[in-house]
Amino acid sequence: MVRIRVLVADAHRVFAESLAAALAAEPDVDVLPAGSGHAALRSLERAAAEGRRFDVFLVDADLDREAPAVPAPAPAQAVAGNGASPAAAAPGAPVPGGPGGVSLTARVRAAHPQTRTVVLAARDDPARAAAALQAGAFGWVAKDSSLSRLLAVIRGVLRGETHLPPALLTGVLRELTAAREHRTESEQLVESLTPREHEVLRCMVAGLGRKAVAERLYLSPHTVRTHMQNVLGKLGVHSTLAAVALARRAGVGPVDLGEPARVGG
Repeated sequence: MVRIRVLVADAHRVFAESLAAALAAEPDVDVLPAGSGHAALRSLERAAAEGRRFDVFLVDADLDREAPAVPAPAPAQAVAGNGASPAAAAPGAPVPGGPGGVSLTARVRAAHPQTRTVVLAARDDPARAAAALQAGAFGWVAKDSSLSRLLAVIRGVLRGETHLPPALLTGVLRELTAAREHRTESEQLVESLTPREHEVLRCMVAGLGRKAVAERLYLSPHTVRTHMQNVLGKLGVHSTLAAVALARRAGVGPVDLGEPARVGG
């Protein structure tokens, strides 16, 4: 029997442990709970080093938000295997812990591309669900879903499926379309830059100041200032921060500081 290895990360440790226990009742599922983003990352790294990578990563959408010290949801009924909602109340305190659910999704996608991430959410949020999908998530599931529903999602994402609540589909598609249109506009603005201005923009994305850019590109600070002003003008923004944000939307990455700079004027 092929076993499915699942990692559960939730700020409420009781919820993570209870959900892990409910899933582990399945004969082909092995589960490990983690109470924070940092703990989840350590578990993923350790499993990869040992050659026992996780197949599915279930992560709390609000992992980066310190929840109030009130009773946390726990899948008490689902542990009994009756398919009830895995969100029955149980006492528990939140454990704050590092990177948030969406940002953690992107990090896991980059470092562990074979692990499928599913975001667990306490509420519907088309914007955050779309952001999670863009970050590499394969699913967005309500925390009050039944155990049978969650298992279906876990098995589905391992087949390459993407899972979203039907009520979120329209909103998520609208968000993804708007993001694509915004990216297209940003790309067109970036394409208006000269090769030198584009290189200066990449230095800005890397966080280099005017003096550092001048030293890297063998230009005078005055020339770099002129290039930066031209970049801001062509992009239609008024600050370096706004230029960097637009560049990232257009897919412009930072200059590789390990590569030698090109000499130019």
